[in-house]
Amino acid sequence: MSNVVVIGSQWGDEGKGKIVDWLSERAEVVVRFQGGHNAGHTLVVDGTTYKLSLLPSGVVRSNKLSIIGNGVVIDPIALLSEIEKISAQGVDVNPTNLRIAENASLILTIHREMDGVAEMLRGEAKIGTTRRGIGPAYEDKVARRGVRVCDLADIDVLEQKIDGILAHHNPLLIAAGQPAYTREMVLEPLMSVAEKVLAFASPVWKILDEEQKKGSKMLFEGAQGVMLDVDHGTYPFVTSSNTVAGFAACGSGTGPANTGFVLGITKAYTTRVGSGPFPTEQDNEIGRTLGERGHEFGTVTGRPRRCGWFDAVMVRQAVKTAGIKGIALTKLDILDGISPLKICVGYEVDGKKYDYLPASQSLQARIKPIFEDIEGWSESTQGARSWAELPAAAIKYIRRIEELIECQVTLLSTSPKREDTIMVRDPFLGV
Repeated sequence: MSNVVVIGSQWGDEGKGKIVDWLSERAEVVVRFQGGHNAGHTLVVDGTTYKLSLLPSGVVRSNKLSIIGNGVVIDPIALLSEIEKISAQGVDVNPTNLRIAENASLILTIHREMDGVAEMLRGEAKIGTTRRGIGPAYEDKVARRGVRVCDLADIDVLEQKIDGILAHHNPLLIAAGQPAYTREMVLEPLMSVAEKVLAFASPVWKILDEEQKKGSKMLFEGAQGVMLDVDHGTYPFVTSSNTVAGFAACGSGTGPANTGFVLGITKAYTTRVGSGPFPTEQDNEIGRTLGERGHEFGTVTGRPRRCGWFDAVMVRQAVKTAGIKGIALTKLDILDGISPLKICVGYEVDGKKYDYLPASQSLQARIKPIFEDIEGWSESTQGARSWAELPAAAIKYIRRIEELIECQVTLLSTSPKREDTIMVRDPFLGV
């Protein structure tokens, strides 16, 4: 049996929630390994809808061990609020079924402030951050001045670190015309929740080693998508962490050989939230139709998503850089009745053709997509649970995507319901 890493292959919002929930039922351990509460996903279990931002998807299922790894930045207030919210829905979250890496970095009140100030100062060049403090928290982590979960147990270390953080951030706040933060403004919220958060703190790397030795099936859950990766995405319009599958190992504290099969969640069209290049975007009736049918609004922000045709060039690049071995194709049913469909098969910039997404920000901004038309279908694919129930044109569309991205479909989702899933091969059985 293999472990499985689940990541998004586009700009996030590919429907990871349903697929992770579908897989978590068969896993013993579910690990969140990067990002923060800026990314959300929706689960529907036995008719109940759960909206999660920070907690791993396995937390809503009994007898699963959920882990928040060291690669995640944690807003302790948001974490406890989310635990309280799903507890009110009947989910029991306790230190037995949820463990948090003691070496994970914390998001502080000043980080949220800095996120908003930085976005304000960017003006027209704003990135589109969710302003939840994720970026500044990662900045402090890399600069070696961050506060970690374990620091909540040592007031002297905590005060020293807070003073160092304030010495760095306060001058920028003042320069931006904002009031400076005091130690108490940062310390008091932390101390009010320290005991509750520390109850979950654990040497996660050790737990994962023990689970690996026991042969437990582990599911590593990423946030956002490959094209928001801080190295491999559309920089600087990206998130502040590595979203590729390779980060599942260092973001959780296990070896790369333990992470297993990489499943890329891939929407049958393309969406993006916030600023940045989007070669196949359709700011027209097609884009509006996709958005309305697909209910394309951010789980966390509520912002409408930009919509466009499937970009095979981008997904193929994600397959290569993230080591994706199979894709879970979602929201195929949203394309029902649209014909012809278009797939981006190449890019053109200033007369030069590209079969990949160039790293240059200026080149990305000038990309013109090269489209290939493909016949649509009039029949409904919604709720299909076998290939035999799919129209021939829909199967042709899927096969063309597989050919272009050089990766096979492992799972096919035909509605938000978890049972409306066609399994081509079992990710837990590996390649």
